[in-house]
Amino acid sequence: MIDYGFKNKIALITGGSRGIGLSIAESLAKQGAHIIICSRSKENLESASKALKKHNVEVLTIKVDALKQDAADFIVSEIKKRWDGVDILINNVGGGGRWGNERVEITNDSVWSEVFQKNALIAALLTSKLIPHMLKRKWGRVITISSIYGKEGGGRPWFAMAKSAEVALMKSLSLTNYLVRSGITFNTVAPGGIYIKGAGFEEELTKNPIKFKKMIEDEYPLGRMGTPEEVANVVTFLCSEQASLVNGSQITVDGGQTKSF
Repeated sequence: MIDYGFKNKIALITGGSRGIGLSIAESLAKQGAHIIICSRSKENLESASKALKKHNVEVLTIKVDALKQDAADFIVSEIKKRWDGVDILINNVGGGGRWGNERVEITNDSVWSEVFQKNALIAALLTSKLIPHMLKRKWGRVITISSIYGKEGGGRPWFAMAKSAEVALMKSLSLTNYLVRSGITFNTVAPGGIYIKGAGFEEELTKNPIKFKKMIEDEYPLGRMGTPEEVANVVTFLCSEQASLVNGSQITVDGGQTKSF
């Protein structure tokens, strides 16, 4: 196994109790990083914590709802009860791609604000609140999990808007000299269709397997969807010293699903 130099570093993964977030947490824990995960589900946090502790690292779980206005402040206050800050921040919490209605004009106004809060705003607030520790340590990694719909058209507009805002956030920070010359890098990972048990794609497969298989055949060049572990592999590399020149990038992990260059 390649040594990415994470031993005793502190990593926060929001939405880290299942799916892509948990896979990232497990990958970093295998490399020796101490892990903080956030979720609104106590049950998922407990299950994830047990799995992560098998890697002989410290694990802190924080039960919080990203839609709450004070979520970022609460997360930071909980972290500071144990550590001064974090070395690695993975802004993974998000969602809303299936919220609202296909008809934009009859979708409730709250959908726009809630999807933006759960994706872009919580990422922006956490990043700004956790940067000071990275500046002090003169090292840090901030990676935001966006979506292919933050890269090109498609999906529901409130989701695409929030996800493209995440890309803009990382790019803007990556051009901020005093931050990046202090050893902090900022990047975005944009997954395509990722099959996660208990999530929307599993529901679609169960409801209409023939239609689902045709969709895979027509839209996915590899003939399959991605896995959370495949996204985690890319994120883990971006967190490493070996990726020190990768800054301000949006890396698509979609098996060729997108059509833009």
